[in-house]
Amino acid sequence: MATDHIRYDVLARDALRGVLRRVLADAAEHGLPGEHHFFITFISTAEGVKLSPRLLAQYPEEMTVILQHQFWDLVVTEDRFEVGLSFGGIPERLVVPFSAIKSFFDPSVQFGLQFDPSEAVAEAPAANLPAAPAPSALTVPSPAPSPAPEKQDEPAKTEGAEVVRLDRFRKK
Repeated sequence: MATDHIRYDVLARDALRGVLRRVLADAAEHGLPGEHHFFITFISTAEGVKLSPRLLAQYPEEMTVILQHQFWDLVVTEDRFEVGLSFGGIPERLVVPFSAIKSFFDPSVQFGLQFDPSEAVAEAPAANLPAAPAPSALTVPSPAPSPAPEKQDEPAKTEGAEVVRLDRFRKK
């Protein structure tokens, strides 16, 4: 097999992260249109992720946040997003690099993106600095379901968000 000097896999991954960046930037600027809302799962110990020690203890491997009605101060940069959310009535500020994201799902239109978790794993607990407090709101995240093996024709039953494989919608 020939060597891929162009690295199409990296280009495709970066393009898909660009879609995610654009969607979040639009939401930061204009709010969420219609019924759109986002489930974002990320690796909590990835380099650059900033969570409070309390959240890191509660979600030591990965965490799913929901951006729907009650979030604030969404800021999107070239390499990360920052957002204020409330967990158990306690306001928190999260910083999540795009490279730490495992999946993105908008259930209002059944659109999802999934990224290879090995790309984001960089054991760097020192990067998990306490998050800055933010104003109060009520958004309770649910932990992401563990990926279960699924049959090609029958999706796995999970609670919460479901990452949908695009192959399920292709005509055979």
